[in-house]
Amino acid sequence: MDAQTIQEMLKRSPFIEFLKLEVLAVDVDRQEIRMRMPMRPELERGHASNMFHGGPIASFIDTVGDYAVVLATDKPVPTINLRVDYVRPCIGDYIDAVAITRRVGRTIAVVDVDVIDANGKLCAVGRGSYGVPQ
Repeated sequence: MDAQTIQEMLKRSPFIEFLKLEVLAVDVDRQEIRMRMPMRPELERGHASNMFHGGPIASFIDTVGDYAVVLATDKPVPTINLRVDYVRPCIGDYIDAVAITRRVGRTIAVVDVDVIDANGKLCAVGRGSYGVPQ
């Protein structure tokens, strides 16, 4: 599976399409994926703050984590649990997320996601658990 295939898969969800996510890199062997979410007024914490609201950040983490598991399963996966820690405000024209698959088991997969802002600073970390299709 390559970046273009994942990008096409993202278009299947109106919500994900609303976020305007861009696949930057895919490493199938390592089950890692990197995506970017651009800043838009609808995603801001406050008017003209240039800071991302926590809700879109959490959605971004969930989506990137989900697709890291898709690299291993070739199928959509449901989210079982999601934890997000906000380290500092995400500021700038975009944020990037890097998902690292920790384990894909028989029924559950675990993925860690780092979110880096346009200034190169870690601003959030997440961990998702996803159901593995049978």
